[in-house]
Parts: sequence; structure tokens; C-alpha cells
Amino acid sequence: MTIAKDLAPNGRLRVGLNYSNFLLVLGDDAQGEPRGIAADLGRELARRTALPLEFVKFDGAGKLFDAVKSAACDVGFLGAEPQRANEVEFSPAYLEIPVTFLVPAGSPIRTLADVDREGVRVAVSERSAYDLFLTRTLKKAKLIRAQGIPASYDLFMAEKLEALGGLKPKLVEEAERTPGSRVLEGQVTGVQQAIGAPKGRPAAAQLLREFAEDVKRNGIVARLIEKHGVRGVTVAK
Repeated sequence: MTIAKDLAPNGRLRVGLNYSNFLLVLGDDAQGEPRGIAADLGRELARRTALPLEFVKFDGAGKLFDAVKSAACDVGFLGAEPQRANEVEFSPAYLEIPVTFLVPAGSPIRTLADVDREGVRVAVSERSAYDLFLTRTLKKAKLIRAQGIPASYDLFMAEKLEALGGLKPKLVEEAERTPGSRVLEGQVTGVQQAIGAPKGRPAAAQLLREFAEDVKRNGIVARLIEKHGVRGVTVAK
């Protein structure tokens, strides 16, 4: 079997994008074509493999993960988390996004360590990479899940929760429209953005590993970050 056949058995490279990750997918252009870092990397992958490209659009990381797992997508731009890696093949990370918390005006929470206490409720986007991480690591605080990043902010505000967990660049934006709120210094983790493929496609997995390393090494990821004006992310090491 050729690498292209292993990567895209139906002859078209179906690239899954998570539209709720506003850092990687900036919506569509006037022609309905996806914009952003992930979309451009998908185009570069299709160009290198000479495969016809089809974007498949999702409104949440969990739905995209399910599509890659079931091979409804050939590749998906996802955060690489241990739970997901059991069921999907991941490339090395090409991008890292810091995760922290937003707390409301007057909050006694001052540091990251203060969050994991009894009585602290944390809003998160359900099945996001950081939801998976916080599910593993928080011992006393309670996670309150919402469908997507915008909904997690709405839940945080409506229920007057003690914290909102999320991608730091987005939390900085939310703080600007939430008087008195604060983004906690530091990061509790960094979401490792990678490229996933269905299990059982070893040639495809190897190709994606080489592709991810190459686009980092050749400066393509760095140029895309600059091109799309994405702040608060770094090229993964």
C-alpha cells in the first residue's frame, strides 16, 4: 500500500478542523474556505501528497476526535492528550497553547494552586484537551462543563462560578470584557497541538510525524502564526 493510500484510502484527504479553537481556525473566508493555521497546514499536507483536499468542519474538539477515531476524517488537528492517544495516532506537537484560569472581580483566588480547593467550581469547554488534563489533575475543585469555548464563558458568568479554565490567549480577551476579572499568572499546562490519524494506518502515522517535524524545522509554523496574527502561542519544541 502506498503512503497516500494509507493516508487517504478513499482517494480524498479529509482534513478535520475544530472551529471552536479560534486560535487555529479563524472561520471561513467569503468563499466559505477555512482560514487559519490548521487550515493552511492541511493545504500544505495535501500539496505535498498530491491528494484532493476536503475540509470537514466541527464545532468542538470532542466531535473532531470522534471523527478521527472512527476514520470519518483522515487527519484532524487536535490537542494531543494521553486519553486521546490511546485511540488516535498523533504526530509530534507543532504548536503549544498555554492554559490557565480567569477569576472574577474580588476573587480570593490569587495563584494557580488556589484553584484546586473545596468549593471552587471551574467552567471548561467539554472534552477539550484542557478538560481532559484538569479531569486528571484537579483533586478538590469541581469542573462544570459547557458545549464549546464561548459557552464555557457564558456558564462562568451566568452561574457566577469561581473560575474559568481555558486557553490563555482567549482568557486574556475575556478579561478585557469582564470588569475586575483577572487571568492567573503562569500556566497549569500547555495544550500540545498535533495532527491525529486513525489507528491502524502506520504509513500515514509516519508521514504525519515527518510532516509535523518538517513544518516546525523549516519555519512554516512560525510564519503561519505571524501571517494570521495569532498571539500567545509558541512553536512546539
